[in-house]
Amino acid sequence: MTHSSFMDPGDAFAQLGRIRPREAGLHDVFQRVVDLAGLSIHGPIEVSVTMVRDRGAHTPASTGGLASTLDGLQYELGYGPCLQAANSTTVESVGDMAAETRWPDWIAGALRAGARSSLSIGLPGHATVGGALNLYATEPHVFDDDAIIVAQAFAGFAGVAMANEFLNEAQAALSRQVEAALDRGAVIEQAKGILINDRRCTPAQAFTILTTMAQDTERTVRAVAQEMVNRTAGGPPGQR
Repeated sequence: MTHSSFMDPGDAFAQLGRIRPREAGLHDVFQRVVDLAGLSIHGPIEVSVTMVRDRGAHTPASTGGLASTLDGLQYELGYGPCLQAANSTTVESVGDMAAETRWPDWIAGALRAGARSSLSIGLPGHATVGGALNLYATEPHVFDDDAIIVAQAFAGFAGVAMANEFLNEAQAALSRQVEAALDRGAVIEQAKGILINDRRCTPAQAFTILTTMAQDTERTVRAVAQEMVNRTAGGPPGQR
């Protein structure tokens, strides 16, 4: 499983930002994405990318055998969370495979392989190609809200790389999506840092505080985080 050390997501995104997808091979870009995602999300995890085209699905990049095995089982069965995410551009989270009722044959195989939780995030799709970023763990409930936010940013970058290869006409729109995803994640991480420093709380507790503030004021978590960052920096208040 991935994870001898942890990398700050901001540092990982900075490394991704220096990659020029048009100058690097798509598989090389995907491999960099999964490697950095595996280092940036807490827990013993493995990461992969699924690509779906007319001729079928395959895994162009992964960080280990478990991820490749669990992807391959879905391709054989024709269903599972990564295919669902890729086909529907959705987020498919399995908190505890022992309690999951969807995709029964795949769940049974995943449990035999030693997996207990998973997260698949659909990449921005197109008529001819789709994909998903997949994360697998041998422990249950690994992928919390923080992990989903970070994984979505990595998925956005992978989507842009795929667009550069196959969907030149969609590149501008997808680039805006990943930039927005990275911006959302960065602002929320900054706000969490402010709360951790001010209240001496854990990252998870800081995120809970942000979500509670968002619910109480009927705003998004990003809007609350932006206001907090602006207030700390002496800038203009955030927007809804």
